Amino acid sequence: MSEFLDFLKHPYAYVAIGEFKPGCFNEAEQLFVKAVSSYSQGFEGAYLLQKPGTDQGIAVIFWDDAANMEANRTAIHESVLKEMSHLFAAPPETGFYEVASEIQPKP
Repeated sequence: MSEFLDFLKHPYAYVAIGEFKPGCFNEAEQLFVKAVSSYSQGFEGAYLLQKPGTDQGIAVIFWDDAANMEANRTAIHESVLKEMSHLFAAPPETGFYEVASEIQPKP
């Protein structure tokens, strides 16, 4: 029965949508990589997307469950977020989502 329940379990995604001050995207990207590289248990991958020709971006970080996402809010994570905060043009819009479906390319 637990195998069936595991099959029904969906990963989660933390999503942040924001805009950085002009010319600050590259610095923010370096800090994003620093924060993400500190994650461990439950971390399933991350993407940082940039709208071409702008300082607008979307960060998507995948987790196996909400508890592991919270567990990875370490001192390193908080320090990097604090270091990054002055780079935003306005506070980012953030949310936590359950992955409803996943479609992989055909082999």
